[in-house]
Amino acid sequence: MTKTRNTIPRLKGDDYSTGIIAERQDFVARETGITLEHVRASSFDPAMLEGNIENALGVAQVPIGLAGPLLVDGEHAQGTFYVPMATTEGTLVASYNRGMRLLAECGGVKTTIIERYMQRAPVFHFEDARQATAFGHWFDQHIDGIRKAAEETTSVGKLHHVEQYGVGPMRYLRFNYTTGDAAGQNMAGKATFAACNWIVANYPETCRFTLSGAIDTDKKHSQLNTLHSRGARVVAEVVIPNEVMTRIMRADNRALFKARQVSHTGGMLAGTTNNGMHAANGLAALFIATGQDAANIAESHAGITFVQLKENNDYYWSITLPSLIVATYGGGTGLATQRECLEMLDCYGKGKVEKFAEICAATVLAGEISLAAAVVAGDWVESHDKYGRNRP
Repeated sequence: MTKTRNTIPRLKGDDYSTGIIAERQDFVARETGITLEHVRASSFDPAMLEGNIENALGVAQVPIGLAGPLLVDGEHAQGTFYVPMATTEGTLVASYNRGMRLLAECGGVKTTIIERYMQRAPVFHFEDARQATAFGHWFDQHIDGIRKAAEETTSVGKLHHVEQYGVGPMRYLRFNYTTGDAAGQNMAGKATFAACNWIVANYPETCRFTLSGAIDTDKKHSQLNTLHSRGARVVAEVVIPNEVMTRIMRADNRALFKARQVSHTGGMLAGTTNNGMHAANGLAALFIATGQDAANIAESHAGITFVQLKENNDYYWSITLPSLIVATYGGGTGLATQRECLEMLDCYGKGKVEKFAEICAATVLAGEISLAAAVVAGDWVESHDKYGRNRP
């Protein structure tokens, strides 16, 4: 028996008006029997959603908590910040807030951006490996023309360098772009498509390409990202006196160092992409609050923790995020709620993305310290019982 397919209402040319959105809300009520009281509640003009979502229905209201003050000594972020965190996980904001208190008493977090690129990675196909290798040599000799073709598609993107990987009769190319204040995935895709078409038109032999050969690893983690960076490669670091750690966190630096050895070994055994505690928690909360592409958490949460216990029992703690993908312009950053949260951090608009990346990394470090100390001090379960999901 064939069931009639009731299509979602759309209005060509005006699909973001309040009228057509209300029609879709009524459609849901007819089809499911559910009246959308809260999904309907929106505080901004739905016309601004164009380019961000299709078949607009309403809004998802996620609670936003405030953590801080976060003291940052960065190359781009300098001073005190109050961090908006959108989450439904009890204890999370309180934990990050506690970590920020400790960091402030240690003089703040030092942050450094090592590099920042966005990639698109096409693969060119040939009859055999020799043809593919010859193509690689030709590519290097014609990089100026390739760069010109790519950069003609964008006003801000610049082709910085291209990695090459040969596999059988294929040549994988990983184009690396600087992308201004945008995350740049679409920018990199458009520029690389133009570059590949220029190559096909100018290469003396027949060749064909697939625009993504999957080594750009869009929306998924890879070891290649850890080594070569995707998005910003950011380091956040601090030296914690033992007196501060024991007073605020009720944990001793020496005990924390021993616990770190266990965690590192366990992470290696499990094959985890982050040998730290929970970078995804803080980043996801920040991403949702500030209009980042939440799927980029798959790449951005990867991290490398490195610690040292100094002779005076001070504790050096750093986390390196090798693929932090953020934006302060474009995408969802201009939507009403998300823009306000970025403006709280003085991170909305052009010229702000490095500052925001450093705040993200500093926030992650606060959460790493707080959770690790809670585990060592025995507060972890108790905190969730008090603030979190384990309610009677």
